[in-house]
Amino acid sequence: MCHQTSCGCEQHEQISRGVTQHHQGCCCGYAHPRRFRTREEIVQDMDDYLKQLHAEIKGVEERIAELKKED
Repeated sequence: MCHQTSCGCEQHEQISRGVTQHHQGCCCGYAHPRRFRTREEIVQDMDDYLKQLHAEIKGVEERIAELKKED
C-alpha cells in the first residue's frame, strides 16, 4: 500500500478495492526500495560526506577569522 498518497508525483494508480499504490519509478522512491548497497555506492557516499565535512571546516575557519577581525 502507498506510504504517502499525497507525494505529488501524480504517478499513483487506483487498483481494486480502492487501494492506491505507486507506479514503478515513483519520484519518492518507494516503488521497490533496495536493501543492500554496493561497496562502490558506500564509498561514493562516504567521499561525498567527506567533501561536505571539509566545506564545513572551511566555513567554520572563515567565520572564526571574521569574528577575530571584529575584536
